[in-house]
Amino acid sequence: MSKTIRIGTRGSKLALWQAHFTQDRLREAGIDSELIVIKTQGDRIQHLSFDKMEGKGFFTKEIEEALLRDEIDVAVHSMKDLPTNSPEGLCITAVSYREDPADWLVIRKEKADAQKPLLLPDAAVIGTSSARRKAQMLDLRPDIQIKDIRGNVPTRLGKLRDGHFDAILLAAAGLTRLEISLSEFEVVRFSPREFIPAPAQGVLAWQAREADKPTRRLLKQVHQSAVAELTNLERKVLNLLDGGCQMPLGVYCEKDGEGNFHVWAALANGWDQPVRRCRLSQSTKHGLPERVIEALR
Repeated sequence: MSKTIRIGTRGSKLALWQAHFTQDRLREAGIDSELIVIKTQGDRIQHLSFDKMEGKGFFTKEIEEALLRDEIDVAVHSMKDLPTNSPEGLCITAVSYREDPADWLVIRKEKADAQKPLLLPDAAVIGTSSARRKAQMLDLRPDIQIKDIRGNVPTRLGKLRDGHFDAILLAAAGLTRLEISLSEFEVVRFSPREFIPAPAQGVLAWQAREADKPTRRLLKQVHQSAVAELTNLERKVLNLLDGGCQMPLGVYCEKDGEGNFHVWAALANGWDQPVRRCRLSQSTKHGLPERVIEALR
């Protein structure tokens, strides 16, 4: 297949990193590609927090629509932003390696207090627009104040630097991929087993048209099946709860050397509601998402 693959992506620095990463993987497989930048609802609406925006897939819908109109051949997404049910005619064809799935708490140095849990001063102002992060932070430090923050990763760090917040929560994956120096800040690096990430956090998903068999065959060359096994399980929990990426749900799965599955999950009814947690282990993934739901209820 000699045609140039058209890759649809958002225009943020991190989205473009993901798109260039995709181009590099395709180039290694001998495949030419070009980038087509698409603005999404999530990019356009910057004044609302995620939990106040309508529907699901506000970082993916416009890209998926371009795919359905045959304006692009492949959509590259942060998998955690992708609804668990693809629109009719589309499918997730491949997933990437998993970058560090953890969340990091990035704190202004002058605000960090070594005597306090998580280095946060009393009533610290924390920036995040994720209902999941809000709920788990309040679970750890009920005294903190939560303030919504929007924008891409460099924009958020700029707002922290300018003193709008005492600390902000960010995905380690984005900071690592963009190679952003955090030397001017204090950083609390959470374990994903304790501060539980969004399902599939740190993984890229490549989406194509179901009927486009040639493109889907090409994408299979970059697919990481061992990662997919774990992210499918995490996303199945989200799917069973009928939740979007704004649901206060964390699910993280690991597989040990003996082939056993270990799942950590946390769920709240709302960002300001108590967090319920569970940890389950099983030698097979069969029925494990259903057991997680049962334990969280």
